[in-house]
Amino acid sequence: MATNGTGPDLSGFKGVFPANPTPVRADGSIHEEGLRAILEDNMSHGVQGFWVAGSTGEGPILSDQQRDAVTRIAGETTRGKALAIMHVGAISTESAAKAARTAAESGCAAVCCVPPFFFRPNTRAIIDHYKAVADAADGLPLFAYNLPQLTQVEFTPELMDSVMAEVPSLKGLKHSAANFGLIRDWADRGLKCFSGSGRLPLPALTMGAIGTVDAPLSLTPWLYTELYSAWESGDMARAQELQNEVQKVVDLVVMYGAAAHVCKAILSERLGIDMGESIRPNNYLTPEEKDHVLAEAKKAGVLEAPVAVA
Repeated sequence: MATNGTGPDLSGFKGVFPANPTPVRADGSIHEEGLRAILEDNMSHGVQGFWVAGSTGEGPILSDQQRDAVTRIAGETTRGKALAIMHVGAISTESAAKAARTAAESGCAAVCCVPPFFFRPNTRAIIDHYKAVADAADGLPLFAYNLPQLTQVEFTPELMDSVMAEVPSLKGLKHSAANFGLIRDWADRGLKCFSGSGRLPLPALTMGAIGTVDAPLSLTPWLYTELYSAWESGDMARAQELQNEVQKVVDLVVMYGAAAHVCKAILSERLGIDMGESIRPNNYLTPEEKDHVLAEAKKAGVLEAPVAVA
C-alpha cells in the first residue's frame, strides 16, 4: 500500500466496488478460474476495486483454507489494476486475525471485518477484536462492516468513536444498516464510507458516501461505473437515468432470498463458466427457481454485457 507521507494513500478508495460471489466446485474447493474471470470481467468495465468474501461472497462460512485461496487469487488478479478489500470477518478473533495476516501477505489493498457475531459482544470485546485484526493486517487500512441485520451488532456513532479511538488503522466502513442517514455522520468523522445499497447509489453519493459496495455491481458493473462517472462529471441527468436503471438488477439479486446463488447463476451464464451453487447452509435455488432467475435476467438485458473498455 502506497503512502502519502503521513499514512496509507486512501485516494483510490472510491467509486464502484462489487461485492462479488465466490465460485466453488462441487467438491467445495474454490473455483480459481471462475473467480479470476469475475474479477477480470468487472475490471474490464472500469470498477475501482472489490469487496471480497463479504456476505454475498459467503466469507463467514468459508473455511480458513477456502478463504486463504480466495485471498491469494484476489490479491494476484487485482494487483496494479484495482483495489481488493478482503473481508476477514470470522466467528473467532483468531481466525479473523489469521485472515488479515494472509491478506497483507497476498497483496490485498485493505481488510474489512464485521464485528464479532453470534455471542453478543460488549464494547470492550468489539474493540479487542478489531485491534487484533488491525495488528495482524500489518498496516493495511481497516474497514468496518456495519451489517446489524446479520451480526446483531450495530455501529452507532458512539461505538464507532470508541473503536476509532483505539484502532487508528480504521479508515472507513461499508454501511449496510437501515439508518441511511448515518452516511453523513460517518463522512463527517472523516471515514471513507461506502454505501451497502446497490439500489441507492446516487442518493448515497449525495449524502457523502465515497461509492457503493454491493452484489448487483458484479452483475452489471457497466451500469454502476457509468453512474459514478456521471456523478463525478456533474451530469446529474444521466446519473439519475442510471439510478433508475439499476433497480432491475437489484430486484434480480434479491429473488428467492438466495443472493449468492442468484449471482453465481447469472455470472455462470454471462461468462460461460460454471460458478457453482451456494455454500450450505446458505439459501439456494431449486432448478425451477434458477431457470426463472435466468429468464428474468435475460428479459432485463443482464446476460449481455456491452463491449468492455480497453
